[in-house]
Amino acid sequence: MYDFSKMTKKDFGKFFDYSVLPKQTTEDDLIRGCREAIAYNCAAFYPNSNFWIPVVKEQLKGSGVLTATTFDFPFGTGTPKMKGLMAEEAVELGAESIDMVMNIGALKSGKIDVVKEELRLVREAIPEGILSKCILEVEFLTDEEIARAATMVADAGFDYVKTASGQFAGMTMDQFLVMKKAVEGSKTKTKVAGVKFPRPQNAYAFIMAGADLIGTRAAPEIIDHLDMMREIGLVPKYEG
Repeated sequence: MYDFSKMTKKDFGKFFDYSVLPKQTTEDDLIRGCREAIAYNCAAFYPNSNFWIPVVKEQLKGSGVLTATTFDFPFGTGTPKMKGLMAEEAVELGAESIDMVMNIGALKSGKIDVVKEELRLVREAIPEGILSKCILEVEFLTDEEIARAATMVADAGFDYVKTASGQFAGMTMDQFLVMKKAVEGSKTKTKVAGVKFPRPQNAYAFIMAGADLIGTRAAPEIIDHLDMMREIGLVPKYEG
């Protein structure tokens, strides 16, 4: 368990995976994002594709912020083989944290063998020491589907199960708690993305509820609001 009363803003930075994901992202956007990720001591920084991994890696060198990537947004419709290849490429390019989207259509259609196969291929492509994360897009799932999907992610040995890609309306606290409960007792941690407005309040509510990471394009704004969250009692006051 975390002792939030002992944590500074710099400490809280490690709860956040910072991303710059719009399709029109330029190299200059990414360089600025990397500098912000370093300034706020974020856990990782995500560009919008494997293409930018070398640029991000160079910018983050020696900072302690992980070079990350993600693929198959937003519904995970790629084939298991292609997902495995994309994970292999990400590793070769130097990614240190890799997010994939589960095939939501396959899951909801009962094609569980397809889901298990993509999880196996991606996990096998990511060596120990590089973080593996699987996105569920829970807002499109029933509670039963959330629990089943999260359990499969944990059984496949992923480091994190993640609520959403952040491309849609976002998930409820109830949905997060279903996902969290499904992986309790495993090594798999939880990541939340798609935090609804107002983001600072909601992001810290998920952290207080047990989220290990928040993936967001608003990491600087959320971290900057820590003092306010402490003032209103959402986060324990700092005791040093």
